[in-house]
Amino acid sequence: MRTCVACREEAAKRRLVRLVRRPDGGVAVDGTGRLPGRGAYLHPDPACIEIARKRGSLDRALRATVQPEVWSQLKG
Repeated sequence: MRTCVACREEAAKRRLVRLVRRPDGGVAVDGTGRLPGRGAYLHPDPACIEIARKRGSLDRALRATVQPEVWSQLKG
């Protein structure tokens, strides 16, 4: 079980999207769930994505700034 950083609800790992802070400080979507680095989980639901963007909860959880292209990738 993992917790969504936006809505704070628990869900199975496979129902959430994992994002990871890369060694260079950037943020990437981790499709495999195995990339090294600090990770955070988010529902792939547009409402959760928007909450995380507005509140900055994903930035806070990863201790990094999430780039606009990552937000676009999550919405797409």
